[in-house]
Amino acid sequence: MRKDSATDLIELFQDTLWLEYGLSQNTLKAYGSDLKKFSLWLRPKGLLATEQEDISSYLALQFSKGMSARTSARLLSSFRRFFAVQERYGNVSANPCANIESPHIGRPLPSTLTETEVEQLLQAPNVSTPIGYRDRTMLEFLYATGLRVTELIGLTINQINFRQGMVRVTGKGNKDRLVPVGEDALTWLEGFLKEHRNHLLSKMQSDFVFISNRGLPITRQAFWYRIKRYAQEGGINKKISPHTVRHAFATHLLNHGADLRVVQLLLGHSDLSTTQIYTHVARQRLQNLHSEFHPRG
Repeated sequence: MRKDSATDLIELFQDTLWLEYGLSQNTLKAYGSDLKKFSLWLRPKGLLATEQEDISSYLALQFSKGMSARTSARLLSSFRRFFAVQERYGNVSANPCANIESPHIGRPLPSTLTETEVEQLLQAPNVSTPIGYRDRTMLEFLYATGLRVTELIGLTINQINFRQGMVRVTGKGNKDRLVPVGEDALTWLEGFLKEHRNHLLSKMQSDFVFISNRGLPITRQAFWYRIKRYAQEGGINKKISPHTVRHAFATHLLNHGADLRVVQLLLGHSDLSTTQIYTHVARQRLQNLHSEFHPRG
């Protein structure tokens, strides 16, 4: 199964990851971009002739240009995974990354919002317009469910069960999960579907819930831009993104006593360790409150 061109090898790698792990197209493109850049630097030597010294030299070069330890670790992970696939197919005899240690990185706490800041964000859109009402609905739904932004913008009407107050989500690895939706978010959603969505569709047809004023699904970039604007209008002096609201969803659940494994299921994390980062955020919040309000804090 040997293929020598860099393009063929990278495509084989991407196809293998998609078939075996169901990785998203964004993730596969990121892997491909890493490998294409490395292949260009490596020339005239081909990818299959890569040695440990080549990878170490390339990582050192990127680090000297200001690459962070976290990005270096991600890059090494891309290479390690790529050569593991090539080794399995018999294209290389050994993985040249096997003896390279990943750089040590601390795990940063996710940026989040206080409950007051969430309220400021929710109040920012002008709900007298179809676009503003849609945006308020998206923010309400995002905070109520903790969906990933790709899950939110890809939501279709048949995924929502209003009677049971549930949404069926297909997350990473094509895994389905059921997520409850609060009454407030459902009320906003019903209002949007009954009163405003048809104005945006303008006689077009779409199964997607959240659409642009051209009747097309709203893009991730467009929603990111709008949420940033609403943060500014709401007086929130933080850099935020749709993922920040997902973080707030998880953190606030834990602050109010939710079980960690329940939060894991709601977020769609396959590994509990991924969810445990939120316990640090919640603990930090409690420590800050104790220091601020306890007489001997």
